[in-house]
Amino acid sequence: MTTHTFHGLGVSEPVSEALARRDIVAPFAIQQLVLPDALAGIDILAKSPTGSGKTLAFAIPIVERLEAGSATPSALVLVPTRELCSQVAEEFSYIAPAKGIKVAAVYGGTRVQSQARDAKGAHVLVATPGRLQDLLERRLVSLEGVTVLVLDEADRMLDMGFQPQVDKIVRRLPKNRQTMFFSATLDGVVGELAREYTSGAGRYEGFLPPEDVSQVDHKFVPVTPDNKVEKLVEHLQHDGELTLVFVRTKRGADRLVQKLRRLGTEAVALHGDMNQSARERALARFESGKVDTMVATDVAARGLDLDHITHVVNFDPPEDKTAYIHRVGRTGRAGRAGTGLTFVLPDQQADVSRIAANLGHEEAFVEVGLKVAPPKLVYTSRRRNSKWGAPSQRRKI
Repeated sequence: MTTHTFHGLGVSEPVSEALARRDIVAPFAIQQLVLPDALAGIDILAKSPTGSGKTLAFAIPIVERLEAGSATPSALVLVPTRELCSQVAEEFSYIAPAKGIKVAAVYGGTRVQSQARDAKGAHVLVATPGRLQDLLERRLVSLEGVTVLVLDEADRMLDMGFQPQVDKIVRRLPKNRQTMFFSATLDGVVGELAREYTSGAGRYEGFLPPEDVSQVDHKFVPVTPDNKVEKLVEHLQHDGELTLVFVRTKRGADRLVQKLRRLGTEAVALHGDMNQSARERALARFESGKVDTMVATDVAARGLDLDHITHVVNFDPPEDKTAYIHRVGRTGRAGRAGTGLTFVLPDQQADVSRIAANLGHEEAFVEVGLKVAPPKLVYTSRRRNSKWGAPSQRRKI
């Protein structure tokens, strides 16, 4: 049996044909790894980044294992953000009709009653923890029939403080269920939670294909407080291509959009203070290309999964290498080329240079005249087997 086709992995003909209609004929690495066990009902622990094909790695087994006569809901997918909730539900919608499966999305910022009505009639419920907990407390939805649980981007759910809600939701689920746990990391608290929620799980690690990674061009741009916005406008001069600009704060996103408009560049903002309809309008304008620049905060952009973003600009530099990877990972998707630009103020050179060096982009940093900072020296103390401490030790980080 070949694993180079979905049918060879055990996917039914109707679902394989539904995938083929979207020009999806060859499974990604994480799908090849996960699908056989997931289709067999085994618990899954998968370490896999955004863009690696993980959504179909759990969506396909759910659609295959449910039936049109299954309980509503029978499968629950928990995700950290409204945007990811909509996107995951959309991925399901392409293959679910092939087996007569209905899907509903539940997230904040929209009418509770209409979502509750949709949730009651859906076999697959894709939800953010906060809104789902609200529906459960109002007794507007029941999880008694759930046989499959997926936690998607579990590390981000913890980062965003959703563990209390997730714990309460999981306690309401039948113990006899399949659990699939997808996360960018399975270490620390995330790993402990994964072990707590699963039993006898298969563990897998998927990566972005090397050709995807190599397609991203990493650049650093020295700027000053006076010319920073003008530099951004210069770099936005590529008609018909989508640029995602990251800033640190919600107010910063709104202010930058206003400044860009005054300079003749149309842009939309995306941040947590916007209501759901405003967020959806902004995303629709951006995704359709009506506006080719979106200014977003890190939290708002979590789970944003658009294949056609050609440029990512760190207008405000990321805090660390993890944030850098997450941000720049929004471009260069599905084998396409992409560019990641990071603006660097004079007083930010040291911190950004360490991120660049840590990720192997030091050459791109210094070739534009930026200075590399020396490694930080951290003082620690080493204790001997006596009441006296040893002299301070210095180490590089």
